[in-house]
Amino acid sequence: MIFYTKTKPLSGTNYSEIYPKALALYKQIASRTKRRPYIRSTYFKKEKIFLDYFWLHIRTKNPRDRARRLRQYPCALELIKLNRTEPESKKNPNKSSEILHRFAGINGNKEEFFVQIKENKKNGQKYFMSLFPKD
Repeated sequence: MIFYTKTKPLSGTNYSEIYPKALALYKQIASRTKRRPYIRSTYFKKEKIFLDYFWLHIRTKNPRDRARRLRQYPCALELIKLNRTEPESKKNPNKSSEILHRFAGINGNKEEFFVQIKENKKNGQKYFMSLFPKD
Protein backbone atom coordinates (compact mmCIF):
# COMPACT_ATOMS: atom_id res chain seq x y z
CA MET A 1 0.00 0.00 0.00
CA ILE A 2 1.04 3.56 -0.60
CA PHE A 3 0.66 6.34 1.96
CA TYR A 4 -0.48 9.74 0.65
CA THR A 5 1.11 12.71 2.42
CA LYS A 6 -0.33 16.22 2.42
CA THR A 7 3.11 17.78 2.76
CA LYS A 8 4.77 19.13 -0.37
CA PRO A 9 8.51 18.64 -0.98
CA LEU A 10 10.98 21.41 -0.18
CA SER A 11 11.45 24.02 -2.88
CA GLY A 12 14.88 24.71 -4.35
CA THR A 13 16.99 23.75 -7.30
CA ASN A 14 20.28 22.75 -5.70
CA TYR A 15 21.76 21.38 -2.50
CA SER A 16 22.76 24.76 -1.06
CA GLU A 17 19.11 25.93 -1.22
CA ILE A 18 17.49 22.74 0.10
CA TYR A 19 19.93 21.70 2.85
CA PRO A 20 19.27 24.66 5.24
CA LYS A 21 15.50 24.07 5.06
CA ALA A 22 15.83 20.33 5.78
CA LEU A 23 18.33 20.96 8.56
CA ALA A 24 15.96 23.49 10.16
CA LEU A 25 13.24 20.79 10.31
CA TYR A 26 15.72 18.37 11.89
CA LYS A 27 16.91 20.95 14.45
CA GLN A 28 13.31 21.71 15.39
CA ILE A 29 12.79 18.02 16.23
CA ALA A 30 16.22 17.75 17.90
CA SER A 31 15.45 20.69 20.21
CA ARG A 32 12.67 18.67 21.89
CA THR A 33 15.12 16.26 23.51
CA LYS A 34 18.53 16.42 25.15
CA ARG A 35 19.51 13.05 23.74
CA ARG A 36 19.14 11.52 20.27
CA PRO A 37 16.48 13.14 18.04
CA TYR A 38 13.50 10.93 17.26
CA ILE A 39 9.90 10.93 16.11
CA ARG A 40 7.21 8.47 17.11
CA SER A 41 5.70 6.21 14.48
CA THR A 42 2.03 5.24 14.37
CA TYR A 43 2.79 2.02 12.46
CA PHE A 44 5.28 0.81 15.07
CA LYS A 45 2.82 1.48 17.96
CA LYS A 46 4.30 4.89 18.85
CA GLU A 47 7.85 3.55 19.17
CA LYS A 48 10.74 5.93 18.62
CA ILE A 49 12.37 6.20 15.20
CA PHE A 50 15.82 7.77 15.59
CA LEU A 51 16.73 10.35 12.94
CA ASP A 52 20.49 10.85 13.36
CA TYR A 53 21.49 7.83 11.24
CA PHE A 54 19.89 9.42 8.14
CA TRP A 55 22.17 12.45 8.35
CA LEU A 56 25.27 10.24 8.45
CA HIS A 57 23.96 8.32 5.45
CA ILE A 58 23.16 11.43 3.40
CA ARG A 59 26.73 12.72 3.77
CA THR A 60 28.00 9.75 1.76
CA LYS A 61 26.04 10.89 -1.33
CA ASN A 62 27.08 13.44 -3.93
CA PRO A 63 25.50 16.95 -3.72
CA ARG A 64 23.05 16.36 -6.58
CA ASP A 65 21.75 13.14 -5.00
CA ARG A 66 21.60 14.80 -1.56
CA ALA A 67 19.38 17.57 -2.96
CA ARG A 68 17.14 15.02 -4.68
CA ARG A 69 16.69 13.11 -1.42
CA LEU A 70 16.46 16.06 0.99
CA ARG A 71 13.72 17.65 -1.10
CA GLN A 72 11.42 14.85 0.17
CA TYR A 73 12.49 15.16 3.84
CA PRO A 74 9.30 16.79 5.25
CA CYS A 75 7.17 14.24 3.35
CA ALA A 76 9.23 11.41 4.84
CA LEU A 77 8.76 12.74 8.38
CA GLU A 78 4.99 12.86 7.85
CA LEU A 79 5.01 9.32 6.44
CA ILE A 80 6.97 8.00 9.44
CA LYS A 81 4.66 9.74 11.94
CA LEU A 82 1.26 8.95 10.43
CA ASN A 83 1.61 5.88 8.21
CA ARG A 84 -0.43 2.78 9.11
CA THR A 85 0.11 0.80 5.90
CA GLU A 86 2.17 -2.38 5.85
CA PRO A 87 5.78 -1.89 4.66
CA GLU A 88 7.84 -4.21 2.52
CA SER A 89 10.07 -5.88 5.15
CA LYS A 90 13.07 -8.14 4.65
CA LYS A 91 16.22 -9.23 6.44
CA ASN A 92 19.30 -7.13 5.82
CA PRO A 93 21.46 -9.21 3.44
CA ASN A 94 24.63 -7.70 4.97
CA LYS A 95 23.65 -8.17 8.65
CA SER A 96 21.35 -10.96 9.84
CA SER A 97 20.57 -9.07 13.08
CA GLU A 98 18.69 -6.33 11.21
CA ILE A 99 15.35 -6.00 9.42
CA LEU A 100 14.80 -3.39 6.71
CA HIS A 101 11.33 -1.87 6.36
CA ARG A 102 10.57 0.05 3.14
CA PHE A 103 7.52 2.33 3.11
CA ALA A 104 6.13 3.82 -0.10
CA GLY A 105 4.57 7.26 -0.17
CA ILE A 106 3.18 9.87 -2.52
CA ASN A 107 3.74 13.52 -1.60
CA GLY A 108 1.53 16.56 -2.14
CA ASN A 109 2.91 17.00 -5.68
CA LYS A 110 1.91 13.42 -6.63
CA GLU A 111 5.54 12.21 -6.70
CA GLU A 112 6.32 8.75 -5.36
CA PHE A 113 9.11 8.24 -2.81
CA PHE A 114 10.39 5.56 -0.45
CA VAL A 115 11.49 5.65 3.18
CA GLN A 116 13.67 2.91 4.60
CA ILE A 117 13.80 2.14 8.33
CA LYS A 118 16.32 -0.22 9.85
CA GLU A 119 15.28 -2.26 12.89
CA ASN A 120 17.84 -3.86 15.18
CA LYS A 121 16.51 -7.29 16.23
CA LYS A 122 18.54 -7.44 19.45
CA ASN A 123 17.31 -4.27 21.13
CA GLY A 124 14.32 -3.37 18.94
CA GLN A 125 15.60 0.12 18.12
CA LYS A 126 14.58 1.61 14.80
CA TYR A 127 16.52 4.09 12.67
CA PHE A 128 15.39 6.28 9.79
CA MET A 129 18.01 5.07 7.36
CA SER A 130 17.30 6.28 3.87
CA LEU A 131 14.93 8.30 1.71
CA PHE A 132 14.79 8.34 -2.06
CA PRO A 133 12.33 9.38 -4.77
CA LYS A 134 11.21 6.88 -7.38
CA ASP A 135 13.08 7.39 -10.66
